[in-house]
Amino acid sequence: MAFDIDRYTETSVSVNWSDLDLEVFRRDPLPESSLRTLRYMADVEYHTVCYTRDLLTTPSHREADVSAFMTMWNREEFWHGEALAAVLAVHDITVDYDALKANRMKLGWKDRLDPIKQSVLGGLVGQDFVAVHMSWGAANEWSAITAYQRMAELEEHPVLAELLRRIAKQEARHVAFYTSQARERLAANTKAQKVTRFALSRFWAPVGSSISTEDDVRHVMTHLMSGPEGRRSARKVDDSISGMPGLAGLTIVQDALDRLGVS
Repeated sequence: MAFDIDRYTETSVSVNWSDLDLEVFRRDPLPESSLRTLRYMADVEYHTVCYTRDLLTTPSHREADVSAFMTMWNREEFWHGEALAAVLAVHDITVDYDALKANRMKLGWKDRLDPIKQSVLGGLVGQDFVAVHMSWGAANEWSAITAYQRMAELEEHPVLAELLRRIAKQEARHVAFYTSQARERLAANTKAQKVTRFALSRFWAPVGSSISTEDDVRHVMTHLMSGPEGRRSARKVDDSISGMPGLAGLTIVQDALDRLGVS
């Protein structure tokens, strides 16, 4: 079923948490390992504006539906970061503009060069870049939903679980867009399939890898994706990715876990 971009833009709203009693975390705080994972998640959500910045230098920005989606997507992801930051704030962990700016400054030239790299890559690949972008986005959003669901299961904290459920519900619409676009573009183009398969198999890494230390990435992946249940969740994400045209057999999430030593 085709994704209705007009309905999506008309109904896009910020995630709501005003009715949730976050003060309960003062009486029943989350453990340090979980707070570290939530901080990572918040950083990733807040960094969406930089991902959007980079992609606006590629052929994707010339696609009307993609541009409309990215505008709303960026806004929704920002509010996901705000919601997670609110939980962290109750635990006396501050995630504000100054902290985010400091983190981006640490990336140095890498952050400054990313838009240029994306622009050059988009120019070299051409219109097939959009298929790569949509497939990559689908992989990232499937991973995000899985991460939020795993976090809720592991903590068994009713307030946190409800907040993460609301975030995951919006992420599901992001998956629907990326998947719809990717399937359509891959199905009609063998070259796009080959380029996308090459890009995902060679360069994909867990969301947040480009802005976090390897130690932080390993912590989050171990926290959420280790053990029988975690690895089962990783396989489900890989099954979804490999179900798209031309991507059969890809195991990029499991491969990433293996590289990180997560079992």
